[in-house]
Amino acid sequence: MPLADVTVIEVSSFVAAPLCGMTLSQLGAEVIRVDPIGGASDVRRWPLAASGTSIYWTGLNKGKRSATIDLRSTEGQDLVRRLIVEGDGIVVTNAAGLSWLSYEQLAALRGDVIHVQLLGRGDGSTGVDYTVNAATGFPMVTGPANHAGPINHVLPAWDVCCGLYAALAVVAAMRRRDRSAAGAHISIALEDVALATAGNLGWLTEPQVNGTERQRLGNAIYGQYGQDFTSRDGVSFMVVTLTSRHFRDLVEVTGTGAAVSALAESLGADFSDEGDRYRYRDVLSGLFATWFAEHIAEEITQALSATTVLFERYRTFAQAAEDERVTANPLFSSLHQDGLGDYLAPGLPTVFDGTHPAAKPAPMLGGDTADVLMDRLGLTASDIERLTSAKTIAG
Repeated sequence: MPLADVTVIEVSSFVAAPLCGMTLSQLGAEVIRVDPIGGASDVRRWPLAASGTSIYWTGLNKGKRSATIDLRSTEGQDLVRRLIVEGDGIVVTNAAGLSWLSYEQLAALRGDVIHVQLLGRGDGSTGVDYTVNAATGFPMVTGPANHAGPINHVLPAWDVCCGLYAALAVVAAMRRRDRSAAGAHISIALEDVALATAGNLGWLTEPQVNGTERQRLGNAIYGQYGQDFTSRDGVSFMVVTLTSRHFRDLVEVTGTGAAVSALAESLGADFSDEGDRYRYRDVLSGLFATWFAEHIAEEITQALSATTVLFERYRTFAQAAEDERVTANPLFSSLHQDGLGDYLAPGLPTVFDGTHPAAKPAPMLGGDTADVLMDRLGLTASDIERLTSAKTIAG
């Protein structure tokens, strides 16, 4: 794997930093997650299995090693610093206010240290995905067109994006260090990731340039024709036509050619143009909805599959988990996780040399503490016994 023989120390909780570490682990790095004794604040985060094991925690820590150390004690802090400095000099953290873990203190011990700090906001103040999202405009354009208040989406998008940006930053910093022996002081803020995304996709640029801003569209797609429809047997589909060919095929399969032509003539519209398809989306959807309402889901699937139309039926998470997109997807492999049992777990989405690197179980909290300290720092069994007795590490 690309990052074989690389060791990363992760001091983290919640989504972004653990996802960064897990991504690096899936790329071949040995990632040692360091938690306070008893675990960080995410160790029991819902959902929980019947055993009390956090499905969330195990999901974001697959393939890592786990060490639990008293992060408030001087000796515990020294152990963590030694793991970083005497290892590969790479640390990823979203822990705030830990001066002993700062870039400055670590760089004084090792000049080429790579220190990645994940923040809520660029000024160092706190922020989480849900508060950052509220401040960037997305909840005001999410949901039905006639809804007046904000609607949060359930995907922690900025956590996910921030975690992946952080993993990319680690790899880039390693590349630079290989070439120049220079370390790196890197910070990535959730809010900056969200604002950059909103700007890159035009949502912040539009009010600056045009004096307009995006409105709620429900399940329509801005600037294109896309809409949800319901079959006779109550199955919902999302249908998208990005090109004029897609749209022509949708018109043909729904048997609405004459009606669409008459509509275009009466409106002076050209439905080969995506702008007109978007502008008159409501009346077009009214024409197409009749065909969907007259057919069952299986008939719709067969008919649309023979065209270029982009479509998919809506599924719940439970339905998706049983679908062949999961059960027959090489991304997923059977994994035994203590506390959860056996289930299909995703590996790395990226394919390397024709293969998805498979998922590995998450560690038991603190289960690798003694081995990590003995292997990485050369501590002896008597050292481990003393540190355990002193409650510097978990037994």
